[in-house]
Amino acid sequence: MRAIINGLFIAFTANSGIPVPEAEWNKKNMQYAVCFFPFIGIVTGVLLWGWHRVCDLGGFGQACFSLAGPVIPVFITGGIYLGGFMNTAAALPTRDRKCGKDMKKNGTKGRAFNDAVIAAVCYFMLSGAGMTLIWKEEQLVLLSLTYIISGTLYGMSLMWFATRDKEGTSYMFSSTARVVVVRAVLVTVLALEFLSAVLVQPVTGAVVALAAMWVWTYYYYMTKKRFGGITDDTAGYFVCLCELVCVLMIGIIGRVM
Repeated sequence: MRAIINGLFIAFTANSGIPVPEAEWNKKNMQYAVCFFPFIGIVTGVLLWGWHRVCDLGGFGQACFSLAGPVIPVFITGGIYLGGFMNTAAALPTRDRKCGKDMKKNGTKGRAFNDAVIAAVCYFMLSGAGMTLIWKEEQLVLLSLTYIISGTLYGMSLMWFATRDKEGTSYMFSSTARVVVVRAVLVTVLALEFLSAVLVQPVTGAVVALAAMWVWTYYYYMTKKRFGGITDDTAGYFVCLCELVCVLMIGIIGRVM
């Protein structure tokens, strides 16, 4: 039981800026840590839902919710995912395979820096645009589920996809995990998340589930072809892209329907 609790602490330490008790990063403590990746999404979803309530009750308006909303996930994760998103986005247009530790050295110069900043600006603008269309109760529940789904799929990518480098947190989590157990837990959790999404709003929920799986599939083939496997940076790219696509789907389909 102690190892499971330590796994929870390690998951939060690696993927968020939320203060938790320190736990030693060893094989015993990390074997179930990936199972707790969706928990960061739970915190994010609850805070987004609460922020919408504050804006609604305080009369701040939908614009205030949509402008500040995209910042909440960044605040929770400490910018870890966003940094990876920017580094990967900078590497893609130049066909540069130096995504990860090398990108941190070379990817912040010249055109790569410009591409990274442009990608971040586009991410916030598109995410904010999607949130302007989210105000119904069912949409807010789906929005909260989105961040849990992205965390679950992130964990699943570590269990199924090959890592490029034999270092970094991605390799540490994938190499120390009890693969069979963690896979079973994450698949079960994802199935429950998709079922919940469909029950909340059948059409939109189904589209969100399909969109998330499409991004996950694209992530696999893109990283395999362009970078030779997943890295810490590409993990952040996936999480941000998955959340962005789902937010847009929730907003657009909710508006149409």
